[in-house]
Amino acid sequence: MIQTPKQLGFHFPAEFEKHDSTWLSWPHKEASWPGKIETIYPAYSFFVKKLAESEKVNINIADEAMKVKVLEHLKDADSNLSQIKLHLNPTNDAWCRDHGPAFLVNRKEKKRAIVDWGYNAWGGKYPPFDLDDAIPTLIGKDMGLHVFNPGIVMEGGSVEFNGAGTLMTTTACLLNKNRNPHLNQQQIEEYLINYYGVEQVLWIGDGIIGDDTDGHIDDITRFVNSDTVLTVVEENKSDENYHPLQKNLKELKKMRLLNGKQLTIIELPMPSPVEYDGQRLPASYANFYIANKYVITPTFRCRNDHKALEIIQKAFPEREVVGIDSVDIIWGLGSFHCLSQQEPSL
Repeated sequence: MIQTPKQLGFHFPAEFEKHDSTWLSWPHKEASWPGKIETIYPAYSFFVKKLAESEKVNINIADEAMKVKVLEHLKDADSNLSQIKLHLNPTNDAWCRDHGPAFLVNRKEKKRAIVDWGYNAWGGKYPPFDLDDAIPTLIGKDMGLHVFNPGIVMEGGSVEFNGAGTLMTTTACLLNKNRNPHLNQQQIEEYLINYYGVEQVLWIGDGIIGDDTDGHIDDITRFVNSDTVLTVVEENKSDENYHPLQKNLKELKKMRLLNGKQLTIIELPMPSPVEYDGQRLPASYANFYIANKYVITPTFRCRNDHKALEIIQKAFPEREVVGIDSVDIIWGLGSFHCLSQQEPSL
């Protein structure tokens, strides 16, 4: 009988634990940023530059021609190229949180492994996605790591971890029939527990308006430490996000962790609505990425930017919060957390 990662002593660490590196897939799909892809590279390259100041950065690229362009952008941003490694792993798109390797650790045995969940571009919305689906196993082979294959669809942006046995997710995404229609909630929980090495699964409801992932948690609620979350709330009662986010807040207040403790909940405002060509985009300050030295946070040129950065800074006193303009990047329907995947230290 095949043993699961949990049985073998592996677990998925919290993002706020130390990283060896961050993995990215260089943005190149023009259909994800129609008419705007060139505008995202300055902000994206600055993101890479900041990451490289405290950890290695691994970037998936398609070919030598892309390598030349990538290096030009990174040099323009004055990045430390000695900290950055490019890998010839072709992808369909840039959303490495969802198609990238989910790294597990067994710290007793000083081992890493990778979970290669199935990937179907958020319910088959954006074919083709065959190259993205192959990325975790390609990286696992290259690194000489064992790769686990659960055989079901799962995306990194749909799950959040406290590093102490708790995973949080949304019913809107994981129970959506476009992912794993043959599984019920209890069966999905069993996969999460066995392949991420957790003890408890906590569920909230809907995601934010404009989110094409059907409600990823990384736009809503994020762990700051083992018992504290930042969660977005909408202040405008007439905004479409107001009621779903209030409902999620009520659910968070009812939750208990494995030790019986209530969550400490820090409320984070939403930005003013961000639209492009009449489309509401999934702009959220919760889509930050916790690097070793920085918490890299999207900003949206609106009045709540400063307030949100201050709140996040108070939540992470040992890191510096860096706001990076995400108005162009969010047209791709994601931001810095969606674009990145951490490789934890042992």
